[in-house]
Amino acid sequence: MKSLENPKKYKYMKAALKEAQKAFDKNEVPVGAVVVYEDKIIARAHNLRETNQHFHSHAEFLAMMKAAKKMGTWRLEDCDVYVTLEPCPMCAGAMIQSRIRKVYYGAKDPKSGVTDSLTNLFDVKFNHQVLSEGNVLSSESELLLKSFFKKLRNK
Repeated sequence: MKSLENPKKYKYMKAALKEAQKAFDKNEVPVGAVVVYEDKIIARAHNLRETNQHFHSHAEFLAMMKAAKKMGTWRLEDCDVYVTLEPCPMCAGAMIQSRIRKVYYGAKDPKSGVTDSLTNLFDVKFNHQVLSEGNVLSSESELLLKSFFKKLRNK
């Protein structure tokens, strides 16, 4: 089995952070994601729940939808997702269903994160196993999130 250690994970997480900043600038919860295939970013997205008024408009969900369209298949087996916040149950489920290889995330989400915080959905023996690695540039992700919620409280 080949190693999934990724020395470029910081480069890709920085791209996800740029997406998170776009969400921040639109008064959306600042979460960003990118999908990487064969060492190239093939899709980018940021939270758009308020803009779109869709519950599924999470950054990683939108990025995976774009990646599937670009690849012409729902099977994202050789793709990795980089997201600035630990995935929620919906997004983790979508990663399992789309057969994502690995997810890298920044900040933990103690309220709805399901790769480390509340549980690890990826530990359940589904037909596909997604690998995960957290705390990738977590301080940058946390700072953006804290700044956003502080701005909201001050309104």
